[in-house]
Amino acid sequence: MTGVRIVAFDLDDTLAVSKSQIDERMADLLAQLVARVDVCIISGGRFEQFESQVLRHLKLDDEARTHLHLMPTCGTRYYRWLDGGWGTVYVEDLTEDAKARVIEVLTEGAKALGLWEPEPWGDIIEDRGSQITFSALGQKAPPDAKYAWDPDGSKKERLRAYAAERLPDLEVRSGGSTSVDVTKKGVDKAYGMRRLIERVGVARDEVLFIGDRLDEGGNDYPVKAMGIPCVAVTRWQDTADYVERLLPSLAAAQLP
Repeated sequence: MTGVRIVAFDLDDTLAVSKSQIDERMADLLAQLVARVDVCIISGGRFEQFESQVLRHLKLDDEARTHLHLMPTCGTRYYRWLDGGWGTVYVEDLTEDAKARVIEVLTEGAKALGLWEPEPWGDIIEDRGSQITFSALGQKAPPDAKYAWDPDGSKKERLRAYAAERLPDLEVRSGGSTSVDVTKKGVDKAYGMRRLIERVGVARDEVLFIGDRLDEGGNDYPVKAMGIPCVAVTRWQDTADYVERLLPSLAAAQLP
């Protein structure tokens, strides 16, 4: 694929195993990629998750970091490397009233639907400022348990539908393998991609998005729906294989 100026990635199950650090192979490929084009990571996790899973394992100098675009919590936050550190471009925080309503609805819905885990690994509901995230087994659940909990996505969809009906003024989407994410209405990964395109000054067809939740209802789907070219993967190894094939077609001159 030629003409690509930005490659954007989901994080969990796209660049790395859920909540785990990226593999050395993936880190090396990202370093090669950021030398040729701008790279964006957009995911439901907090910025701290981006740091622990990705940033600490990338061997980049300050110039290379200026070509990274970080969008935690599904694009409700945007960070760039500014003056020697990660600075905020924008933040779309929920109001305290909205947060309280979301937490109440998710808690009631999970219990009513039989999805409330009595002995979770960590917090089930997390306030991420610009996003409230429900994680059925807890924030620190091991990947194997998460993948086994809802393989066909039906449990998450029941809770998502329950919450969406009761929170019509907010955005409610299925997140990772066990999660449901709630943000401001219209503020999702498509919103993040639009802001990125405006910031860098590229066309939609010059952006390539790689993610594991491009199915309708998934939190990557809004990017596909807005017309950005997308590649669907199911695990980080698929992503690594694709990036290896992509790299030879990208020239350093393509950097914006």
